[in-house]
Amino acid sequence: MNSEFDISHIIGFDWDKGNIQKSWERHQVSIGESEEVFFNEPFYIFDDEKHSNSESRYYVLGETNKSRYLFIVFTIRKSRIRIISSRDMNRKEKTVYENLKKNTEIHE
Repeated sequence: MNSEFDISHIIGFDWDKGNIQKSWERHQVSIGESEEVFFNEPFYIFDDEKHSNSESRYYVLGETNKSRYLFIVFTIRKSRIRIISSRDMNRKEKTVYENLKKNTEIHE
């Protein structure tokens, strides 16, 4: 997990028309649902080193407003999140997300 990743400088989203269509056609994930993940805590950001050839890439595990668990690949361009791909989490990713959520909850 990229605990040093800071999104405080992010000013919005930058959408590529092809990626909007791709996420919808392949996975039925809308741009709105993808953006919701970054506003709903908790979400967890990881480096995507395997796919970071020409620019740094990351992936995030998080939930939409309707509790849909999404796996999103993105990069940062000019202080904007550029989503490359959005899909439902697979079983392994969902387990990782649930374990992180359980282990990072604040107990009073």
